[in-house]
Amino acid sequence: MLNDLPIRKIIHVDMDAFYASVAQMDNPELRGKAIAVGGGGTRGVVSAASYEARKFGVKSAMSGRLAIKLCPDLIFVKTDFERYSEISKRIRQIFFEYTDLVEPLSLDEAYLDVTNNKIGLPSATLLAQKIRQRIFDEVGLTASAGISINKFIAKVASDYNKPNGQKTVNPEDVLEFLEVLDIRKFYGVGKVTAEKMYQKGIFTGKDLKSKTLEYLKDNFGKSGSHYYHVVRGIHNNEVKPNRIRKSLAAERTFSENLSSEVFMLEKLDHIAEEVSKRLHKTKVTGKTITLKIKYSDFTLQTRSKTLPYYVSEKAILLETAKDLLYQDALNNSVRLLGISLSNLNTDVKTIKKSEKETVSVQLKFEF
Repeated sequence: MLNDLPIRKIIHVDMDAFYASVAQMDNPELRGKAIAVGGGGTRGVVSAASYEARKFGVKSAMSGRLAIKLCPDLIFVKTDFERYSEISKRIRQIFFEYTDLVEPLSLDEAYLDVTNNKIGLPSATLLAQKIRQRIFDEVGLTASAGISINKFIAKVASDYNKPNGQKTVNPEDVLEFLEVLDIRKFYGVGKVTAEKMYQKGIFTGKDLKSKTLEYLKDNFGKSGSHYYHVVRGIHNNEVKPNRIRKSLAAERTFSENLSSEVFMLEKLDHIAEEVSKRLHKTKVTGKTITLKIKYSDFTLQTRSKTLPYYVSEKAILLETAKDLLYQDALNNSVRLLGISLSNLNTDVKTIKKSEKETVSVQLKFEF
């Protein structure tokens, strides 16, 4: 089955502890020390942790309080998205010197289709080495990479030799690689799904491969078909250079729970202003405004309203968010508020698709 598929040469580049590494690069006094980006204060959450901090168990999405408990010498630094964005653009400029087929996933990672690359180098492995070396020489940061026949396997492989390493899964090695892979390493299998798979005796790719398509659909819904195919090396999603943004949002977690709507409106004013600035910067408008409310007991509620026209102005965002806030009684005091805009003008399918080029080659070829 794998022999019948078009073979692409895909590289997944993933920067090493990007936010933390940027902070250490910009401030030499932080190099070699355990640092966490964000997370300061009693209600803060860690956005990223340096490898020195990870040795103590500190990781992203962890509360700052727990992080400092695990690592008493942890140093917190503020996020600086303008700086991250600046560096990310420099890294992408390097990518585009090798291929136009670059699909950013975030500021710190991207897929590159180098099947037909600009410098005519047949080896994707050597290309990945060149790209990583240029990032280090010209930007000052290290990156890891995964190289294989599709996006799924490249993504999994990029995590293998972190930090500052790479792994190639050649076409002839794909099935064996997937069979011995721990199910937790499968991209898209989260903690809850992994636990469910464990309960059903699925611990490795080989265990997953032994299950029928019907079994996986019955037990894992729509994702069952995805699991069935990827464990067989089948993942035909192309690298898409023009990923269309589906929504734009901003939110704030408060140091103290808010119980007064007066204070909530004050916070919403700042959030609406930030969303509006981002919309104008990216030249995006939308119709559906959503208010996100997280209560002190961590329950989450969203309230949405779709307007008959596209908007981006702060005044309309704020007024609609106010209406949504007053729409129903609040269940408890509030720890987080957010505003998002979706149903964007980017959803309108006016972007002309480039002709799709099918790469038809033998299963064994220089990788």
